[in-house]
Amino acid sequence: MSTESFRPPNLALTTVGLSLATFMQVLDTTIANVALPHIAGDLGANASQSTWVITSFAVSNAIALPLTGWLVRRIGEVRLFIGMTLLFSLTSLLCGVAESMPMLIAFRALQGAVAGPMYPVTQSLLLSIYPPHKRGQALALLMTVVIVAPIVGPILGGWITDSYSWPWIFFVNVPVGIFAAFIVFNQMRRRGDVTARPKMDYVGLATLVIGIGALQILLDKGNEEDWFNSSFIVACAVVSAIALVVFVIWELTDKEPIVNLRLFRHRNFSAGTFAMTLGYAAFFAINILVPQWLQQYMGYTATWAGLAAAPIGILPVLLTPLVGRYVNNFDLRLVASVSFAILGTTCFLRSQFYLDVDFHHVAMAQFIAGLGVAIYFMPLTQIVLSPLHSHEIAAGTGLATCIRNMGGSFAASITSYMWQDRAIFHHARMTEHVTPYDPGSREAIAALGHGSSDTAYAMLERTINQQAYQLSFNELFFVLGWIFLGLILVLWLTRPPFVAKVGGAAGGGH
Repeated sequence: MSTESFRPPNLALTTVGLSLATFMQVLDTTIANVALPHIAGDLGANASQSTWVITSFAVSNAIALPLTGWLVRRIGEVRLFIGMTLLFSLTSLLCGVAESMPMLIAFRALQGAVAGPMYPVTQSLLLSIYPPHKRGQALALLMTVVIVAPIVGPILGGWITDSYSWPWIFFVNVPVGIFAAFIVFNQMRRRGDVTARPKMDYVGLATLVIGIGALQILLDKGNEEDWFNSSFIVACAVVSAIALVVFVIWELTDKEPIVNLRLFRHRNFSAGTFAMTLGYAAFFAINILVPQWLQQYMGYTATWAGLAAAPIGILPVLLTPLVGRYVNNFDLRLVASVSFAILGTTCFLRSQFYLDVDFHHVAMAQFIAGLGVAIYFMPLTQIVLSPLHSHEIAAGTGLATCIRNMGGSFAASITSYMWQDRAIFHHARMTEHVTPYDPGSREAIAALGHGSSDTAYAMLERTINQQAYQLSFNELFFVLGWIFLGLILVLWLTRPPFVAKVGGAAGGGH
């Protein structure tokens, strides 16, 4: 039986199995965000080191994405899905039992690598088991899963962390992954996958891994190593630059490149991918900053930080089916521009937050931002894929997703560094005049100390530190607001028509 005509015995059950695996994989991009302070505390790491838990997953995930096509031809879609899902469960177990930050980062990198092919293969399998007239519904379902998972992540991660302990945010994947793999194996084992022995672009893969890996290490370790005053950071920069230059030259000249960089000859693809990547990076920065700010400087528990962040997903869940149905009635540049305008405006709102801001205002900013998220993915994905020929769709989807995920990973590192660096600057400015000889300082210390100067100085230091990080938080959101608004100009460099050459491909950008 051909893969085109195969139908599983129970279509609904197969859909559940495929969707569960995608839900589990996408959930892991956000479930750890609210647990970072707890992970750092338990494993003896600082806040900037704890972001490696996020970035290691994202970078290895992005690097593994281009391998999907080769793995599908070599192994087959069903076997690849089952194998990656089981390996994801295993690596999740390893993350949960990690006893040090280096161990956890290594296991998260492995987890991200096996997660890379999971979404593209899930989308392909889901489309193949539905008849053509129902494939739009299948994509809408998958898109809903992709949107819901990041929303549930902070809430579930916060509740698990507060009620049990952070390792359980990884342990929960184990039974889910095994169950999903069993369902898909049981339902699709008779599907005949055609396999081959395609050539592997080893040079392209090696230079991609080395170039991106060295760049990520540079970003993550730069602050600790005093940036380019460190020979280690200089070495990382040199290695990354050389590897990426070789990668670009090789991929543009090789007959069977692992990454088809020639796709950037299309104006809509290049401008759309740039806007999507930078927009996603800014969005990722929001998801990193808000939970950590709430827990470290606003006194929220992990559960309440998750609840405060979660409203960003309410409108996307409600509006995604309507967006999918009616978005093509409008100029997609206009729809995406409205999305960026809303996200930018909510960033400016957050730039006015202060240490006494209440839960309602935090949650409302997240809720309004959800409208921008609801109309972000679909129009941008269609713009990116619109100029591609049918044989370029799969490669274009993988490349755009790869670059977008790397943008998110780099944003996590840069955001954590900038937040800390600007806080140090503001702390230094505020403490310039705090001396025993300054009358204002003496009054503040007397009011705080209640007879103990040591207690007063400790309380004053804590207050100044909170204010410094709050000022830094506000500055970062002000910059993020202008990034979103600036991307509107990039969107209007694209040109209609924005219709993909094959039906259903637009969903691949998630």
